[in-house]
Amino acid sequence: MTDSSLPPAEHQGGDQLIDDLQWRGLIQDSTNIDELRQQLAGGPVTFYVGFDPTASSLHVGHLVQVLTARRLQRAGHRPLLLVGGATGQIGDPKEAGERVLNPPEVVAGWVERIRQQLDPFVTYDGESAARMVNNLDWTDTMSVVEFLRDVGKHFPVNKMLAREVVKARLEAGISFTEFSYQLLQANDFFELHRRYGCTLQFGGSDQWGNITAGVDYIRRRGGGPVQAFVTPLVTKADGTKFGKTEGGAVWLDPAMTSPYAFYQFWINADDRDVVRYLRYFSFRSREEIEELAKATEERPAARLAQRALAEELTTLVHGEEETRQAVAASQALFGRGSLDELSPETLRAALSEAGLVQLAELPPVAALLKETGLVSSLNEARRAITEGGAYVNNQRVSDVDATVGADALLHGRFLVLRRGKRSFAGVELAG
Repeated sequence: MTDSSLPPAEHQGGDQLIDDLQWRGLIQDSTNIDELRQQLAGGPVTFYVGFDPTASSLHVGHLVQVLTARRLQRAGHRPLLLVGGATGQIGDPKEAGERVLNPPEVVAGWVERIRQQLDPFVTYDGESAARMVNNLDWTDTMSVVEFLRDVGKHFPVNKMLAREVVKARLEAGISFTEFSYQLLQANDFFELHRRYGCTLQFGGSDQWGNITAGVDYIRRRGGGPVQAFVTPLVTKADGTKFGKTEGGAVWLDPAMTSPYAFYQFWINADDRDVVRYLRYFSFRSREEIEELAKATEERPAARLAQRALAEELTTLVHGEEETRQAVAASQALFGRGSLDELSPETLRAALSEAGLVQLAELPPVAALLKETGLVSSLNEARRAITEGGAYVNNQRVSDVDATVGADALLHGRFLVLRRGKRSFAGVELAG
């Protein structure tokens, strides 16, 4: 994760900030939008958003919350970024069934990794300085009796049962552990309100029940007034799950999803989705996004919106140099740039996305085309070479019996094979 710089606070008024968030589609529901406007207009507001460590890395689905926090801080408000060392050990109920509980030491390690991932998105200096918090700090020392008396007493069970995910689980069964998650999250808002004057919480729309429970709990304990809003869950027009590829989730950790693969995820955004993604994730102005929307409608093949989104987010998450490498790889692999300029890490990541075959020795080019799956047979490989559609390291191969020497290997171990303009694959010489 790169140390992305945060521009100076813009100190937007409540109306300006809310109008921008609404135009971007980032407010699906709120406790009271007019009171929220007034609250944000009244001066710096301390707000919080939480992230449970259910894996060792955040993924692109978390970026809506991360970047919304960044927007609020740029407008002059103070973030509390909560990484749930306590709630991460429990897990919010999900419709599929009971979660597997991770050992506390594993969760503690994930807490630290996620805290480090969140660091670059906010600044810890100035009037709107951010603070990182962990709900284990106030939950770990609370006894069962204290929890039931001081927290549980304020939660009507009928309201807890009305939560959609709980209703969906009642027939199959839900443990008291997961049923009680709402109380823990509500208590987080109360503790942050009490300790730091936090008066605003936001999160994903699937958290609406938990978040409003916290608002109500603070009122029942004599605190407030506090406000809350939720962002929509990000979807894809084709019905597939946002943030998923054939290789699995798109993670922010470069060791789990390479910067090249991260860049390609955004480049491959559907035209039906990309303008909405620009509104959610980009810090471009309304005018700039509307221009890109117009370009997408009039010249979809140019993919200007996708390129703008991919470059902005890859730079924000992974830094300028990794973005430069990802752009260079995207061009070079299709013959529009030099393969020699790519780092071995970027080259391997790009070839792994396309299909990377490891071989102990290098057979003739025709066999390499077959081994990488670019053709289905040696006859098809020879035909591709004869017709001028076969390339090794972007150099056209014209001899059906051609071989490749070790001196042609990129970084001493890679070959890039291409058939035609769009199909490519890689070979890595093992050992």
